[in-house]
Amino acid sequence: MTDDTSQSPRTDAVLAWLAQQGQQVEDLTELTGDVSLRRYFRLTSPDSTAIVAVYPSNIRAACRNFLETTRLLSRAGVRVPRVLASDCELGLTLLEDLGSATLYDLRDTASGTLSAYFWRATADLQRIQSLALEEVAPLNPPLNRDLLWRELQQTWTSLLEPRGVVADPGFSRALEETLQELCRLLDTESLVPCHRDFMSRNFVPVDPHPELAVLDHQDLRLGPRHYDLASLLNDSLFPPATLEEEILAHHLGDEPEQRISYHRAAAQRALKATGTYETFGLRGDTRHRKLIPETIGRALRHLGHLPEATAIRSELGERVSPLLIC
Repeated sequence: MTDDTSQSPRTDAVLAWLAQQGQQVEDLTELTGDVSLRRYFRLTSPDSTAIVAVYPSNIRAACRNFLETTRLLSRAGVRVPRVLASDCELGLTLLEDLGSATLYDLRDTASGTLSAYFWRATADLQRIQSLALEEVAPLNPPLNRDLLWRELQQTWTSLLEPRGVVADPGFSRALEETLQELCRLLDTESLVPCHRDFMSRNFVPVDPHPELAVLDHQDLRLGPRHYDLASLLNDSLFPPATLEEEILAHHLGDEPEQRISYHRAAAQRALKATGTYETFGLRGDTRHRKLIPETIGRALRHLGHLPEATAIRSELGERVSPLLIC
């Protein structure tokens, strides 16, 4: 029942499974744009639409995780797509169709509208962090020092090395030591439930406004306290500075150590994101490369607040300056 190249169920197997679920299929169209190993199809039936998610055999665990995180998040009051049917042995789930427009796609709408959505997302962030640690911990490995550094290694090999940023051995060594220390310090924090990819391309506006549905939540795990907040404010869709400060004041208060912790998470996340955008581009999806300049700029801004980055911040700014030009 699998394609020899993708190890995903063939379309005819998907259709057979849908028939077993009592679905009348008028059309089954593959959706493009997702760069994960999963494949998505929009099912059109006589009176509704739905989304079919297809998991290759090597990531079937993600299918089971998705069902469990759907249960946990729904119970916590986080709006997520409803699961209409599933068979993780086959790598298939049938999901509620919430449409194609994410919050990122609404980036040019009125600032007041975006502000309401950002505040809604911060409320969901708090709901996620309220989950029981013992229920989240078994789902995925924690976002600890090793995993945080592994994320940055992708940026190193896909972007910084090819663009010559770390060509000088002395600077390369100093930058690596700084980023390693940043990850170590993040790892000293108490861990909390963390979506791990809590950003605008994973939010779908739904009724009533400003309700958001949260997607791609199967990587739910324990991570640094401010990692999801850093993702929300520094990945893909950047809020106005006044709104950003209001959200930070709400979540962090006026405690300097909380601000430093946030800047560490934001520097790591922004650097990680640039590597993700470049990796997408190397795979043929170049849409997000335009985000690299501003995202690197945000990483530099956050590094400027960190005592461990004082020695390399200025030189790093000079070396990445060609990347700041779109």
